[in-house]
Amino acid sequence: MSAIIITKNTELCQRVIDEIKTCYDPEIPVDIWELGLIYEIDLNEENDLKVKMTLTSPSCPVAETLPPEVEQKLREIPGIKSAKLELTFEPPWEKEMMSEVAQLELGFM
Repeated sequence: MSAIIITKNTELCQRVIDEIKTCYDPEIPVDIWELGLIYEIDLNEENDLKVKMTLTSPSCPVAETLPPEVEQKLREIPGIKSAKLELTFEPPWEKEMMSEVAQLELGFM
């Protein structure tokens, strides 16, 4: 599964994705983009950003720290007017949501 991307500003959206790729679950040596934790990126014409993400499980040890860290990094991207992160567990994350890069890195392929 890949993220749903809603925007006309592809350049700024690529900066958003690049920033997301700097965020890691500390227990897994793969960034949250490649893990498939980002479900949706919605960047409107005013550059207000909404990102929907999940965690590997509701009881993930970084549930309290990772989402605020991601949201803060997104707010600091030049050109982003505002950033809001929504945490969801629907659909539940499954390892099949990882990219091939992540699956190779973690030995699933």
